[in-house]
Amino acid sequence: MFKKFTFEDISAQNQVKTSVQRKIRQNIVDEYPGLEPLMDDLLPKKVPLIVAKCQNHLNLVVVSNVPLFFNVRDGPYMPTLRLLHQYPNIMKKLQVDRGAIKFVLSGANIMCPGLTSPGGALDEDVREETPVAIMAEGKQHALAIGFTKMSAKDIKSINKGIGVDTMHYLNDGLWKMQRLV
Repeated sequence: MFKKFTFEDISAQNQVKTSVQRKIRQNIVDEYPGLEPLMDDLLPKKVPLIVAKCQNHLNLVVVSNVPLFFNVRDGPYMPTLRLLHQYPNIMKKLQVDRGAIKFVLSGANIMCPGLTSPGGALDEDVREETPVAIMAEGKQHALAIGFTKMSAKDIKSINKGIGVDTMHYLNDGLWKMQRLV
């Protein structure tokens, strides 16, 4: 999704009204309850909240020129990898084996065998269409953020096809865009 993402992909940046800001904050807290005590630091009420509209129905939530969250169409908000690295326990995690790392870092979707092999790990509670952090075997930080195509139980039992759609990964366009200028 963000493979070749650049400033030119942003079509509009709008400061949102307080009511919209409250709704965004509430949606994020509903999706990631662990962030509730940190919301005043992440999305301060006195600092303008900018929503940058991009191609492919993508929205970026920007505070002080730093992209913090994104969503597609009206789907769930997902943190950027930089934010996830600061607060690593806010999302459910799936782990890929060592063989999948180079493919994930080039933007590939995560296949079921990469999650079910000996180096992979699944959180049994993960349902279909859930935002997840993709961890790598032997690494401390997440290397991608994705959206599950099937539940963890289905990934384990079917063990074939795409298990997770990769949305954002290390060194993609959004990762390289540390600040919106």
